[in-house]
Amino acid sequence: MLFTQDRTRTRQMFRTTWQKHSRGEALEPLEKQIASLLEEHPEYHSLLLGNEDVVDHDFTAEDGHENPFLHLSLHLALREQVGTDRPAGIASITRSLLLKHGDGHKVEHMMIERLGLFLWEAQRQSRAPDEQAYLASLRDLL
Repeated sequence: MLFTQDRTRTRQMFRTTWQKHSRGEALEPLEKQIASLLEEHPEYHSLLLGNEDVVDHDFTAEDGHENPFLHLSLHLALREQVGTDRPAGIASITRSLLLKHGDGHKVEHMMIERLGLFLWEAQRQSRAPDEQAYLASLRDLL
């Protein structure tokens, strides 16, 4: 299972999936979703195929690089939200943003920036994310 509190297992899932995909091996349904996402992020390919130490690396702002695993996980979380329309209304907002911008990957990046902010704020304040404020923030992108 991908969605776990175990950072190493989550990161290893991304690495293993990309390695299997690169070798042309059969993928499970979740791995297919991950491989599709990774195809859109060639900047991470060498990281995923490189040294296994990356699964234990602490990505910090001081590194000057974003955390690629967090970035990819936010994409997957957003896709799950849109696919299930949870919070209610996010699928409609996404369709409107796609009509406005015409570039699905660009739209996802705009949306995951907001998602990451709302998750960070909720964690910092030890509370659940405010879904209505999150949706309002996404509507502001329209």
